[in-house]
Formats: sequence, C-alpha cells, structure tokens
Amino acid sequence: MPIKMPANLPAYAVLTREGVMVMDPDQAARQDIRPLRIGLLNLMPKKIQTENQFARLIGATPLQIELDLIRMSEHQTRNTAAEHMESFYRPFEEVAASGDKYDGLIITGAPIEHLDFDAVTYWDELARVFDWTQTHVHSTFGVCWGGMAMINHFHGVKKHMLDHKAFGCFRHRNMDPASPYLRGFSDDCVIPVSRWTEMKRAEIEAAPGLSILLDSDEVGPCLVEDTGRRALYIFNHFEYDSDTLKQEYDRDVASGTPINVPCNYYPGDDPTRPPSNRWRSHAHLLYGNWINQIYQTTPFEQMNIGH
Repeated sequence: MPIKMPANLPAYAVLTREGVMVMDPDQAARQDIRPLRIGLLNLMPKKIQTENQFARLIGATPLQIELDLIRMSEHQTRNTAAEHMESFYRPFEEVAASGDKYDGLIITGAPIEHLDFDAVTYWDELARVFDWTQTHVHSTFGVCWGGMAMINHFHGVKKHMLDHKAFGCFRHRNMDPASPYLRGFSDDCVIPVSRWTEMKRAEIEAAPGLSILLDSDEVGPCLVEDTGRRALYIFNHFEYDSDTLKQEYDRDVASGTPINVPCNYYPGDDPTRPPSNRWRSHAHLLYGNWINQIYQTTPFEQMNIGH
C-alpha cells in the first residue's frame, strides 16, 4: 500500500522515481480503508531532505500511511522556502487546537546539541509537544536530539558533551532479539552516527521503564524503548541517505571547521571514493516494524488514541 501525501510535495516525485508507492489525497479518498496517520515534527534545517528520508522509510510497508508535516509554531526556518513551509506544514499550536490524534509521530533531531535543553528557544513549546503525545499519539519515535530531548523530559536522563564528534558508521549489537521492533535484525548492524553528545548507558539503565535495544561499545546506546510512554528513542541516523555523512563532511571541510573523516564510511577511509550504504536494509526493518506495531495495537477509532 502507498504513502499518502500531496502530489506537489517534493518527496512525492522523489519517491515515485525510486519506485515507492505514493498516492495523492484524491486517490486515497476512493479507498475503503483507514490509513495510519503519521506526523513528522521536522526540526531539521534541511526540511525537504528530511521529509524525503523519513517518507521513504515509512512508505515502504504494505499499509496505507497518511503523512502530516508539523513545525514549531514560532520558530522560523532560514534554510527552507517560506512558500514550502506555508504550503505543507501545520504549526503545532494549530494541530493541538484541532484535537487531531495520530497513530504515530516522528520527532526529528536538530543541530542545537551544544545548547542546554532549556536554552533552546522553542523548548517550552516542545515540552508541550512531549506531554501532548501522551494523550494524542499512540506511538512516538524521537530521533537523535529529538530522542535525547524526550528522554530528558520524561526521565531526567542528561545528555553529555563528547570530547570529539562521534562521526561515521559504527557497529551496534542487537540487545533484545525478541523485541518486535528488532524483528528480522541481525546480531549486529551498521548505523550512521553524527553527534557531539551522548546519553550514558548506566543513566538510561537506572531510569525505570527504559530498555536499551541497540548498543555500541564505541558510541554507546542507540535505540531505547520506553514502554510506559509508548515511545522509542534513537540517537543515531538509520534514515540517512548514502551521501548524507559526505555532505556533512564536505560542508565542514569547505568552511574550515575541524572534522575527522567519518569512520568506516568511505572505502578504505578514503574520502575521494564514493561511500557505500550498509544500513538501508536494517533501516527499513526498524521503521517497518514500528509501523507494524502501530497497526497491530492502535485503536481503530482514532478518537480512542491516548486512552
């Protein structure tokens, strides 16, 4: 089944070219089926790139997905055209006032790791988003900084600055093969990492109700389940395209920002050679498993979500 999105959203054309099934609202209205409604709270500066990455993953399942794009109400992006934001995004305050409920919500990362959480200009509104998920969202997926922010808000787990950037592709161990979210996973897998902060294993394990599903000796915990909050938190980037780390590396080199060559990314760690994607299959497994769990457990009547 396809993912439902406006036909003029850039991701529609991108996914169509890749062979992902997409459907515009008029086509979807003719199907006698309740789609899963998934929101994407997009905090990344490159909005369109992030839309493509997550739409690709959640649109690859056999279920019909209705994707809604959400933004912070007051924060204005400088990297995406205002026309795009006006055409495709709803401010959170409008979503909250509408009473709409969602089967799933993805909260992305944001390039503000160096700031304390409460120093972020939109932190108060984001905290309202987190609390709102408990009554209006069946399952929430916090990604990178978004996941760290959620786990801090609900459990007080702190983020810690690293002395150097965790940057590259790192192996992670499957800590819970019986988890429905890791169905089909190998004993270990490679995941792109790009962050200046970490959450420590001992502090996560000390918080009641949290369990680590994917872990790495080199870069620490990656995927955490929060059963009581109906949430997953992932600190790394399964959604990345093959060249996303390359874009980040090239940007920093061009600007003169000190940066190490991303580990285990380029063949032979040679940045003149094109990188190869070694995480795509597990990325589709994880997000497909998340969508399947939502489908299996969400109320048929959307008004009952959150009860």
